[in-house]
Amino acid sequence: MLDIVVLGLNHKTAPVELRECLAFSKNESAAAMETLKKYPAIGEIVVISTCNRVEVLMTTANTPKAVDAVKTYISEVKNLPISQFEESFYIHEGDMAVQHIFRVASSLDSMIVGEPQILGQIKEAYAAATNKKTSGVILNRLMHKTFFVAKRVRTETGIGDHAVSISYAAIELGRKIFGSLEGKKVLLIGAGEMAELAVEHLIRNRIGSIYVANRTFKRGVELAKHFNGKAIRLEEIPDCLKVVDIIISSTGSPGFIIKRDQIKGVMPKRRNRPIFFIDIAVPRDIDPRINTVTNSYVYDIDDLKGIIDENIEERNQESLKGERIIEEAVITFWQWYESLDVIPTIVALRNKFDAIAENEITKTMQSLKHLSDNDCQAIYKMTNGLINKILHDPTLFLKSNGCQGDRSAYLDITRKLFKIDE
Repeated sequence: MLDIVVLGLNHKTAPVELRECLAFSKNESAAAMETLKKYPAIGEIVVISTCNRVEVLMTTANTPKAVDAVKTYISEVKNLPISQFEESFYIHEGDMAVQHIFRVASSLDSMIVGEPQILGQIKEAYAAATNKKTSGVILNRLMHKTFFVAKRVRTETGIGDHAVSISYAAIELGRKIFGSLEGKKVLLIGAGEMAELAVEHLIRNRIGSIYVANRTFKRGVELAKHFNGKAIRLEEIPDCLKVVDIIISSTGSPGFIIKRDQIKGVMPKRRNRPIFFIDIAVPRDIDPRINTVTNSYVYDIDDLKGIIDENIEERNQESLKGERIIEEAVITFWQWYESLDVIPTIVALRNKFDAIAENEITKTMQSLKHLSDNDCQAIYKMTNGLINKILHDPTLFLKSNGCQGDRSAYLDITRKLFKIDE
């Protein structure tokens, strides 16, 4: 029987420098599957390559030869000696390989538990395999089961419910303060990457106007165009504070850009509407004493990191539920997989009984020519019923867990007992 094997490395076993060297582009993955499928030791194959992992999922009748073939291919294509990456490689076989691919797709094996991108990446890898016809009965079934399991983990646990990035955590805080972010006006001070990401999250929440203030006005204009917003000069920030609801700041300024007295003076003009500051700068841009002004909320990067740490812990707790779902799924998949050996024997056993019955009925009918067509049909029907009843218990025994120990031994005895292979 073919074995299911996963061979690869990830962020836990290899540094980013090595992962970059061994990563496959989409075209390289397709070429790898096409080439490796031709190796005698490899049956079906899917190649998964992301920034955090390179994995080869395959079926094989000879695991050592298949593993050597994959390592040799990678070494040749990436022009890297096997000795430089071999120690970073892991091998999972059988039900452990199935469990591994379920955990990967459910993001339980990700750098950030619960991140949603990996499932889409595995779906793309599988689509490429089906396009190149390198996936067959076994991996097709495994991949569809993988997608089903990942969806269950996502919907039946809270694994993806809590923000675990600085920018996303900031937006979640804003939603708690305002209820809805739709139509809120945003001021972006500076052009830091995390601040830009925060604005992108806000746009998905249908915010209103976006203002961009940057030390270099030209850069501010470019960034404002990117967000379909309006660029303002740093000197215009005090007036802008009268109308905006959310301020995201990430400059390299050595001192506070916005101070408590400014906000205290502007709140009456705002009619005390809430104002929310996200200070992602180090050192800080926003005076933390602004928090003492009514309806003013300031969160700096340490506050956000504290929230993220709590959320990561909550995700890890939810991941325990995901592990249980995966364990159940591995059992059901493996029962199906092991039954693949049983089916040919059951079919052959049925065919043997049908052939014996057909032969005996034909001989009997020659001496019962006086019977009507209805009588003949009744005999055929009775014979078929007898075969079904005789084979019912042996079939259940071979397919179910009643077949304890080495299933192949029972199959071998059955085939010899009824001379199926002769």
